[in-house]
This record gives sequence, C-alpha cells and structure tokens, in this order.
Amino acid sequence: MSTRRLTPGPGLILPIGLLGFALYFTFAAVQGEYGVLRGVELEAERQVLEAELALLTEEVERMTDRTKRLSDDFLDLDLLDERARAVLGVARTDEIIVE
Repeated sequence: MSTRRLTPGPGLILPIGLLGFALYFTFAAVQGEYGVLRGVELEAERQVLEAELALLTEEVERMTDRTKRLSDDFLDLDLLDERARAVLGVARTDEIIVE
C-alpha cells in the first residue's frame, strides 16, 4: 500500500498568491490611507473646516470694521461712546438703564 502526500503543486500556489494580492489591494483601496473611506472622512472634515473658516472670516471682517471705526482717521463717536460706557460702567444722568 502506498500513501500519497497532499502537497500543493505549482499549479495551485500561483492562483492562491494572486488571490491574496487581489484581496490585499482591494482592502487597501477601500480602507487604506488613500482609500475610499478616507476620502469620505476628508470630505466631511473639509466641510467642517470651511464652515469654521466662514465664521472666522466674518469675525475678522467685523473686528476690522470696528477697528477702522475707532481709528484716528475715522472716529465713530457712537461706537466710542458705547465702548467707553461698557468699559467704565457709567451712564448719563438723563438715561434710564434697563438690565
């Protein structure tokens, strides 16, 4: 009686190796550092950062306007009066203060 050993021949190693490479590259294309899911995450992060940029740009414009209105070249007396009252905590005698 002869016993046969089951060893993979050269005809079976190549397809298994190619299947392994295909599975690896498929996984890398979906979940890798430059994969599809990472692209979705980056797009969501981009939208959040654009919204934050819009808010910061608006705040910078507001602060630039206020700085201009309080500069020596262009003095807005109403804004100066408002800031002085807020900082000093004073009011005129003919004003009614509502808190």
